[in-house]
Amino acid sequence: MPGVLTLAPVNQVFVENMRWLWRHDPRLAQKIDDLPLDASLELTPTKVGPKSARVQTTDGRSLQLHSRYDPQAEADEFCQGIEKGDAVAFVLSGLGLGYHVKSLFAECGDQILVIVTEPDPVTIKTALEHTDLSTELATGRFVFISGPDKSLLHDRLGRHSTLLMLGTVFVVPPTAREHNHDFHAACRAAIMDFAAFARMSLVTLVKNSAITCRNIANNLPTYITTPPADVLRQRFEGCPAILVAAGPSLAKNIGDLDALQDRAVIVAAQTTLRPLLERGIRPHFVTSLDYSNLSRQFFEDVDLPDDLVLVAEPKASWDVIDTFRGDVGVGGRRVIMLDNDFAHLCLGEGLAKRTPMEAGATVMHLAFYLAKWMGCDPIIFIGQDLGFTGHTYYAPGVAMHRAWTPELGRFVSLEMKEWERIARHRPILRKTTDIEGRPMYTDDQMFTYLQQFERDFATCSARVVDATEGGVRKSGVQMMTLRQAAERFCREPIAVERFGFLNRTWYDRGRLSPAREVLTGRREELETFEAICKETRDLLVELVGLLDDSVRFNDRLVRVDELRTMVQEHETIFRMVGSVSQLGELQKFSADRRLKKEGVTGEARARRQLQRDRRFVDALLEGCAELRKTLDESLARFDGAMEQRS
Repeated sequence: MPGVLTLAPVNQVFVENMRWLWRHDPRLAQKIDDLPLDASLELTPTKVGPKSARVQTTDGRSLQLHSRYDPQAEADEFCQGIEKGDAVAFVLSGLGLGYHVKSLFAECGDQILVIVTEPDPVTIKTALEHTDLSTELATGRFVFISGPDKSLLHDRLGRHSTLLMLGTVFVVPPTAREHNHDFHAACRAAIMDFAAFARMSLVTLVKNSAITCRNIANNLPTYITTPPADVLRQRFEGCPAILVAAGPSLAKNIGDLDALQDRAVIVAAQTTLRPLLERGIRPHFVTSLDYSNLSRQFFEDVDLPDDLVLVAEPKASWDVIDTFRGDVGVGGRRVIMLDNDFAHLCLGEGLAKRTPMEAGATVMHLAFYLAKWMGCDPIIFIGQDLGFTGHTYYAPGVAMHRAWTPELGRFVSLEMKEWERIARHRPILRKTTDIEGRPMYTDDQMFTYLQQFERDFATCSARVVDATEGGVRKSGVQMMTLRQAAERFCREPIAVERFGFLNRTWYDRGRLSPAREVLTGRREELETFEAICKETRDLLVELVGLLDDSVRFNDRLVRVDELRTMVQEHETIFRMVGSVSQLGELQKFSADRRLKKEGVTGEARARRQLQRDRRFVDALLEGCAELRKTLDESLARFDGAMEQRS
């Protein structure tokens, strides 16, 4: 008798859960799909409500993940007892069968973020088979973390950084204190480190948004006339790169660089350029991205090599870029500026577009991304301490030491100035481990830089070597001395043909005029946009006085809707204003969260909404004023560049 194929009934709960998991986390969804069909936890009945499940602990005990009486009621009671404050993000240790996830969303609303740390894909599969979590998964704010890996955390949590910033609560059900305890503790620590990184990034973004946009706008004449980073892409494929940072340990091996100048691509942080040149070491590239014009001291009164190339982000101070370039009228020195979104808004895609290379948080991140972009392998770091090696902050001979010279004397030594520099950061100091496994100090800022480096190292296809010979221990690198790295990787001179890009045209003056024309149009459009914002602000003030007159209120509200439509027609300017003034959007987001949480209704809610909108429009108007000054400065810079002799 021929075999008969019997189809099992479709588990609609699992299908719907997986549909949303595929949309938001395809890698995890694939991992679940790859499990055997019968892979599942042992389910156990309960007296009331849905089932529980049994797991084996590492010490061989059998443990119930949930109550044997009513698992959902138990989860509800536990989550209601959590001290939430103003938190909008919750880190839940262990998924179980998903009951705590449903409780958190039911109590706090669908605008929260729930991060579940769960190492076992079988547990996740079992939960998706038996608990309808599709509504929670559909929000995109229900995230699984399967380990404390930094690259995974940045990938899964990067878009949720703002929510983590606004308040995070760690939720540890009783079972998680016995089952996979060490795993959950490691994940919590890693998430706290990521939150510190996100906090510093967001604070920097908000604090520096205006000066960032101002620098970019003033750098546009350079941005538009110099070649893109494409000229360097894969240029040094397979060649070793040595990245030179200004940490204290640089003193140990800076002298070894002299013999390696033709055997490795040397990329210097701007802070190390002077000490290198004073020792006769000529780097091939130098990186810059600092906002402050104080950084021009790194290029002032320095005999810069003609073949040195500055690779800079457009957010770097234009004074710094100008100081390096010198006299553009006779050619100027070689500069490459990276692709930039605000430059696109200013000049349009046709003029501003260039192949994007990864942007850096520091000059050394930028140096690392440049080395990857050029195809270098291995990438060797020196002077990258990321901590206070020997209780010092800088390598000898850096520009900061020169700046301190007038203060030095009988009672003030260089060592004292170094210690004062560290001591000022006492509130944000933290202990870490050096390359020998010994305790050492770093600070919150350098620690967040370390997090980003370790994330980058984990995904880098090239070999990464830490030849700093000091500083903090870094994961994802090979540790050796610079001499060992040179003997192993820097055996042959780099072919001269690799540097053929130096012979190309480095200044295209003909692009200035069309770029200025586009920027002039943006300046004129800003006037129209600002007039719309002013009328909107006046209407919002008027509406507050009409809250008890619904007829007149609704009549004036029609005009507000018309103005909102007009704002949408000026999307580019709206985005430019938002780039200059980041705080308004964050305040609006926070106000919306408070309104929803407090459950305000009726006239009180309308009044609060009008106040929120008024503050947002006021922020837009402040942004308009700042953007006007920025564009006027940029147009003047274009005029100056066009007047220079060709």
